[in-house]
Amino acid sequence: MTGESRNAGRNRVAVYAFAVLGSFLIFGALVWAMWRYTQPAPLGEDRVAVRRKALAELRAAEAGVLSSYAWQDQAKGIVRLPIAEAVKLAEREWQNPPAARSNLIARVAKATALPPKAPEKPSQYE
Repeated sequence: MTGESRNAGRNRVAVYAFAVLGSFLIFGALVWAMWRYTQPAPLGEDRVAVRRKALAELRAAEAGVLSSYAWQDQAKGIVRLPIAEAVKLAEREWQNPPAARSNLIARVAKATALPPKAPEKPSQYE
């Protein structure tokens, strides 16, 4: 092998190495750009205050709902109870499991009953 062909071989390896290194750098730059593009903007103090206020209002409303009596569906006789009362009621009711089971099945059937089918419109030819 002559010196000229050796230099050509080294030049070819250098070009390939430079191309591979360049492609890795381009790929890295694209990954970095996409990472920067997909990052959400930092929350400002005003946005943090709004979110805290909304969360406090939501928790207060939930606490009020979970600790009060109200009708869920008055037509079907479904009442919302406070959690402590519901637990006491379930505990008392399940002292006799067969009766509680049949009562539960009847209440589920009543709560999930479909409304009656609307009457069909009579044909104009009748």
